[in-house]
Amino acid sequence: MDKAEVEQRVKKVVCQVLNVSDDMITPESHFVFDLGAESTQSVELVAAFEGEFKIEMDDEAALAVDTVGAAVDFIAGYVK
Repeated sequence: MDKAEVEQRVKKVVCQVLNVSDDMITPESHFVFDLGAESTQSVELVAAFEGEFKIEMDDEAALAVDTVGAAVDFIAGYVK
């Protein structure tokens, strides 16, 4: 799976979990400050990413990821 596909799927999950439109999401978008994620939604995002990509991530490390671009890079490391 290439990075562009990972990014597309990450955006899809972010749209669903945070109820934001696709055009609000850029690689620089901060989950909390730009997209309004609350702490419970951060946990939901990790679970949704795991389900979408059929992976199991280190939860502590995953929760430290704070932007969409960082999430794409983080997840891309799991799906290689």
